[in-house]
Amino acid sequence: MSRPIVAIVGRPNVGKSTLFNRITRARTAIVEGQPGVTRDRIHGEAEWLNKHFILIDTGGIDSDDDVITRQVRLQAMAAVEQADVIIFVVDGRSGLTGIDEEITAILRRHQKPVVLCVNKVESAESAWEAAVDFYGLGLGEPILISAEHGRNVGDLLDAVVEFFPQDADLDEDDSLKIAVVGRPNVGKSSLVNTLLGEERVIVSDIAGTTRDAIDTQFIYGDQPITLIDTAGLRRRSKIEEDLEYYSVVRALGAVERSDVTVVMLDGTEGLTEQDKKIAGYAHEQGRGIIVAVNKWDLVPKETNTMRDFEQALRAELQFMSYAPIVFISALTGQRLNSLLDLSLDVNEARSMRIPTGRFNEILQDAMAINQPPSDKGVRLRIFYGSQVQVNPPVFVLHVNRKDLLHFSYERYLENRIRQEYGFMGTRIMLIAKERER
Repeated sequence: MSRPIVAIVGRPNVGKSTLFNRITRARTAIVEGQPGVTRDRIHGEAEWLNKHFILIDTGGIDSDDDVITRQVRLQAMAAVEQADVIIFVVDGRSGLTGIDEEITAILRRHQKPVVLCVNKVESAESAWEAAVDFYGLGLGEPILISAEHGRNVGDLLDAVVEFFPQDADLDEDDSLKIAVVGRPNVGKSSLVNTLLGEERVIVSDIAGTTRDAIDTQFIYGDQPITLIDTAGLRRRSKIEEDLEYYSVVRALGAVERSDVTVVMLDGTEGLTEQDKKIAGYAHEQGRGIIVAVNKWDLVPKETNTMRDFEQALRAELQFMSYAPIVFISALTGQRLNSLLDLSLDVNEARSMRIPTGRFNEILQDAMAINQPPSDKGVRLRIFYGSQVQVNPPVFVLHVNRKDLLHFSYERYLENRIRQEYGFMGTRIMLIAKERER
């Protein structure tokens, strides 16, 4: 059986995202005093008493009837359907509301275990006064907490894990983590929805609908995969609201915790400067990288259209020539299996280790074909090298003088390594270390 799923639900601005961040020990969900900030379901990994589970933060359930609010409500209900246990968060400061009673009625219909959590109770003296109204909901003993200060969160989790199924898988997550990044409105959420076959992420034609980094797990073949859909990365000069800034931070954080980053471009618009910056960030972080050109079904085709487009991309993205390029349509599903197969191959390449003896043979052959550079009569000497890290692969070269390892020769050595072992989709890092005299 899969790991237990715990969903946090409640009306807007009761502290659901603060509680999510407290339990996951991360700042994954955006926390802001403005209601309705969390729109999609946000997945995170959590652990309590050596029991690992998936925690879902949801958008606030409200009585308004605009388009986004209706979709948020549907997303929250989808999370309830998925969940093994539900944490129903209410506000101890403002007391019981009509919306709290409506949510209670909805939860009763789903017949899932519910832990009633009264948040924003900072003072022990006023605790029972804050809780008295909520006994009337008939959901059992309310647990009084302060998510912001961590008060009684352990008691809450004690109650939650009591409801976990007996045959649940409580081990750590070993899935392949794939972050999908790109400018707003290039089709990231549509890609996730098509891969999963459900409306997992809110999709609209309003650029920037997805504000948080959202995790979704599924199985491809026999490989568990976690897809991380991210908010679109805009130019920093156009980030006016605090929320927009936080979304960018989340997207960059998603890149950092991914194994493979899919940089998605809009095939109808071509490569932009912002696309290059996004790709550059993934390159700097040493993630596995795949460039996915989306909306390829909408691009007018002539002879060699794909080849010419790829050549133009390669010319602009010379710093990451190792990254494979795949032309897809998130809407129709074109080549999405190829994208997943590439992700598996790239992740395997990031984990590859070259034996020290074989690596030094490659170095000796490379130096025999193309002599190392020299300066003022002193030639670079590479005594030996070894691979010291995977994910990404890092090699240390023991040399006589670091300053003699010019960029062009470093690139030459990298190309020789790739000729032998490929390392598709992953950056190779060469570090020169002077031998102690």
